[in-house]
Amino acid sequence: MSVLLEYLPWFWLALVVVFALIEVFTFGLTTVWFAMGALVMVFLSLLPIPAVWQLLLFLGISSVLLFFTRPIAVKKLKVGREKTNADTLVGVKALVVKDITEFEKGLVKVHGMEWSACSVDGVPLVQDSVCIIERIEGVTLFVRRQDGEAETGVHPMKKDV
Repeated sequence: MSVLLEYLPWFWLALVVVFALIEVFTFGLTTVWFAMGALVMVFLSLLPIPAVWQLLLFLGISSVLLFFTRPIAVKKLKVGREKTNADTLVGVKALVVKDITEFEKGLVKVHGMEWSACSVDGVPLVQDSVCIIERIEGVTLFVRRQDGEAETGVHPMKKDV
């Protein structure tokens, strides 16, 4: 049993390397906390603590780091959300090219490009009306009718869209 305790620091060091490599290739901010837990265990394994308790300590330390510090790190590093040029379309006016109904996608034109579009609130939008882009999911714009826009009217500023 003492032979096992003698080599545990190397085991924990190997786990630090494995978890760090996984994090480098995935950058999911998950295994980095286990790498830190294993790094702490490198030093704690130099104490005469049984292997089972070391494993439990490792799991406890890593879990605490994961649940309490990961949300802060994700927020600070903005992991998982990559801003694109399409995000600049939110809040912009668009011209309805093909009617948008509650159950069917339509087409809108914005900055000279046509996009598939859905109504955010289920209100139908007719061709040649102007709408406002609320959000983007994939290649679909979610739009709402522009305030004051008549349900069937042509907006006088449609050439600006």
